[in-house]
Amino acid sequence: MPKLTLNAEKAVIEKAKRIANERGISVSAMFGQFIETMSAPRERRRKLAPITRSLRGLARVSAKKTDRELFEEAILADKRR
Repeated sequence: MPKLTLNAEKAVIEKAKRIANERGISVSAMFGQFIETMSAPRERRRKLAPITRSLRGLARVSAKKTDRELFEEAILADKRR
């Protein structure tokens, strides 16, 4: 994978590291998610609530399952906890 070096204020770098750590991902992965979100069509980004936009891309789901199947699995998994 190619490497990219970015420059930012020290406070911004620390915030990025803290946020990535809280989400359990790397700063690189978080940057990738940000770029994916920002490259989505503007109309699609506007329709999502801010919390949804911030969570976009964090979970990987099977494209072979319907939304209903994924929802049912999530409910069952939550009940097992």
